[in-house]
Amino acid sequence: MKRLLVMAYFYPPLAGGGVHRVLSFTRWLPQHGWACTVVCAGEHDYWVRDESLRAHIPAGTEVLRVPGGSALSALLRVRAANTQGRRSSAGFAALRSLSDWFLLPDSYAGWSRRARAAAEQRIAAGGIDAILSSSPPDSVHLAAADVVRATSLPWVADFRDPWVGSHFRTPPTAWHAARHAAMEARVTGGASLVLAASRTHHDLLAARASARPARLLYLPNGFEPATAVRHGEAFDPGVFRVAFTGTLSLMEDAGTLLAAVHEMLRREPAARQRLRVDLAGPYDNEWLARAAALGLTDVVRLPGPVAHEDSRALQRAADVLLLWKPHGEGYRTMVPGKLYEYLDSGRPVIALLPERDEAAVLIERAGGTRLAPGDVPALAAELLRRWQRWRSGERPLDARPDWLGQHTRAHLAGELAGALDGLLTECAP
Repeated sequence: MKRLLVMAYFYPPLAGGGVHRVLSFTRWLPQHGWACTVVCAGEHDYWVRDESLRAHIPAGTEVLRVPGGSALSALLRVRAANTQGRRSSAGFAALRSLSDWFLLPDSYAGWSRRARAAAEQRIAAGGIDAILSSSPPDSVHLAAADVVRATSLPWVADFRDPWVGSHFRTPPTAWHAARHAAMEARVTGGASLVLAASRTHHDLLAARASARPARLLYLPNGFEPATAVRHGEAFDPGVFRVAFTGTLSLMEDAGTLLAAVHEMLRREPAARQRLRVDLAGPYDNEWLARAAALGLTDVVRLPGPVAHEDSRALQRAADVLLLWKPHGEGYRTMVPGKLYEYLDSGRPVIALLPERDEAAVLIERAGGTRLAPGDVPALAAELLRRWQRWRSGERPLDARPDWLGQHTRAHLAGELAGALDGLLTECAP
């Protein structure tokens, strides 16, 4: 059995969208001849946790935890900000703004240096055949680059999202922008293989004259098939259920949905008795305040983070699923991992996404509805239309697109294993 050393901050019991891709690698790669050693953060170094995910870590996975060392983990210790999956958006934004100035490439740089030392120590013990680093945070790639320079092992740089400093946020000065560009170039130009989780990001990397990867593979996030989870049998069939699962923090269209629900109920007050809106996931305190200000506390539920199985059950029970992502040009390369879970549930999807956005194209290809981000009147009208059809007895049949089978995480891990085998063959004497 070959062994892959994986460097990734997020790993169970930490939770959130960034966990599942790496967890799936460690879960399915052993079936293709690759055992895994994971160098990850400490068990309390993120504000979102899901203890149920531990059960999906294979018994043969070696987990080396490196606690502390990031600005986020320090904030959690000082402020206990992970209580019930809520945080102050203003406080987090201030921390991120400071990190943009003083911590390059990100606020996890201190942790990544410590992770590098742990990885080098494990490699010195023997038995490691290749390295995979997965971002965000981007600093983990720089740590992996240093490890590879010392060991000459094949290295896969996995980008769940594009480089944060140059794509998702505007660097505070031209000097910062140049530093981000140089660091990204070091990673994409130095890795044996670069993975991109969206086709848009793949194509951007392929077209870039500077820092073009020698080898580049589009490997989407994918999903675990719904047969492995509960199917919402405990939910009341007499309730019209609108649901969103995933991170609500810093998501502007959470406010769009609240305003649209308020407008829908203004036009159809009778719907209040049978309408439920579940927003399941970590959230900023402002969404609770906004729901209260709009008089929606009897309709809207914000349970905070829920176990992944419960999140899938919510998806399966929904009459309408909502999908959105952060606003901004930099986010057009992002395809949220839950998109594939939504499609696997077979339930109707309304996506608040820009036209021709990659995620929007996938939703529309699967028969979902796309509306412009921030369009409260359009969303209110669409929710009202679907409520009226539901009230008349119409229940859409489950519709799972045929092409989704190529996006199971087991299938994608097989593609990754094949690529890893190819790297070893090339490096063989």
